[in-house]
Amino acid sequence: MEQKNNSGAIFKNDKKTAENHPDYRGKMVVDNKEWEISLWLRESARGVKYFSAAIKEPWVAPTETPQLQSTSDKIKADTNDFDDGLPF
Repeated sequence: MEQKNNSGAIFKNDKKTAENHPDYRGKMVVDNKEWEISLWLRESARGVKYFSAAIKEPWVAPTETPQLQSTSDKIKADTNDFDDGLPF
């Protein structure tokens, strides 16, 4: 679902498995930048219910680093690239 600028949507967190997980989660777009929002339903000492909120940038998976060559392949590549003109 594409969000319009300066709007968002929040849904009940069906994947909550621990008390510290948010009760509600969603996304919002502010000034054309996407944010994740988390809400916890709380109750004050006087018994007033309220939402506690946290807003953060969306998590992005790190890009994969290229696989390193095996040591023997690297040695072969290094020796093939080295030519100092000596016969040994």
